[in-house]
Amino acid sequence: MKTYDKDSKKLIRVVCNCCGKELTLMDGIPVEDICSVDTLWGYFSKKDMERHNFDLCESCYDKIVAGFKVPPKITDTTEL
Repeated sequence: MKTYDKDSKKLIRVVCNCCGKELTLMDGIPVEDICSVDTLWGYFSKKDMERHNFDLCESCYDKIVAGFKVPPKITDTTEL
């Protein structure tokens, strides 16, 4: 879960919602990759119009997707 400073809006803390690990920041920039999920549930769910967001460290992401019946689509990209 990301925490921002109220006044400056600068990122001040990131904690993996799965394992609780605090990810390292340098000047408000994560030095580890984060899987950030943000979804707005629609009318046909039991979470109608709820917004859920969470952050995962890379290790927890790997553990979770390892259990998928259909793996995520992975493509290579180049930097812009």
